[in-house]
Amino acid sequence: MDDANEVVYGRNPVRELIASGRRRVHEIHCLPDLASENWGPGAPRPVQADRARLGRMAGSSEHQGVVAVTDPYPYIEESALLAAGGRLICLDGVQDPRNLGAVCRVAEAAGITGIVVPSRGSPGVTPAVAKTSAGAVEHLHLCRVDNLPRFLHDLGTRGRPRFGADAERGQDYRSVVWPPDAVLVIGGEGEGLRPRVRERCDQLVAIPMEGTVGSLNLSVATALLAFEAIRPA
Repeated sequence: MDDANEVVYGRNPVRELIASGRRRVHEIHCLPDLASENWGPGAPRPVQADRARLGRMAGSSEHQGVVAVTDPYPYIEESALLAAGGRLICLDGVQDPRNLGAVCRVAEAAGITGIVVPSRGSPGVTPAVAKTSAGAVEHLHLCRVDNLPRFLHDLGTRGRPRFGADAERGQDYRSVVWPPDAVLVIGGEGEGLRPRVRERCDQLVAIPMEGTVGSLNLSVATALLAFEAIRPA
């Protein structure tokens, strides 16, 4: 495999990779009993491989019998995302690739336009992220920014309303009026929003908790906020 190429593994991720048409698929390797499946228009003819080889290609045993070799993930530039409409999710300090993948799956289902992550300290679109997202990353705009507070400032200068998730300082998210171009700003696992990121938010929101556990899984919290934002008034 060319060092510049990447792999995507798992049946749904490979299908969505091909269906999106955003990056060229060079090869598909799969178990013999999957070789006759229709992977989508324009898909290369599958190369049969055993489970051990697929595991080595994927770097994981969770390949579900199929691995695609593809071009690198096409991140969107900051300027292009700033100019785009629709709702955005900005993730501050998310470190677990599976959490990022799960958020991507939620975001695509909720019709979110794009996801923003810092270039340092957060994963990009890895094979594990693509797998956990069930292929949703292929239909989203993902942007890696060098300075998240500055990016949020730039969104503010364009009149984009920025809502930061803050369990201690925020108001009930169900009482908020969510405009169609809302920007959700969500902190990382355990730490929440950094002070400089929180300062760039126009309003803070919280999810009321009545149980004894003090927090929700990142993707669950994102789902509640994202689907509330698209709920008809």
